[in-house]
Amino acid sequence: DRHLNRHGVLHGGIAALLLDNACGATASLTVDDNGRRPFLTISLNTDFVGAGRRGGVTATARVVGGGRSLLFVAAQLVQDDGTLIATASGVFKLVPPNREGQP
Repeated sequence: DRHLNRHGVLHGGIAALLLDNACGATASLTVDDNGRRPFLTISLNTDFVGAGRRGGVTATARVVGGGRSLLFVAAQLVQDDGTLIATASGVFKLVPPNREGQP
């Protein structure tokens, strides 16, 4: 209930946050099996296609292109009943390690 807007549907900002997080984590997993290597969001386009209602949602993402430092990632946010709530596509940049070799 605390993530619903005044109209009783999932707040768009929460949906965008979940999609951004899924994209960044997916990008990170391409270079680090633990998913801890940071990627920066360069751009994120979100399309809201359905109303998120009470209940759980799942955000999933997949890399659709890119190279060594920039990745193109697509994602979707789905209600537990299978309803598609939103989709996103974005560009994510690998953060270079610092001088000590740390991410």
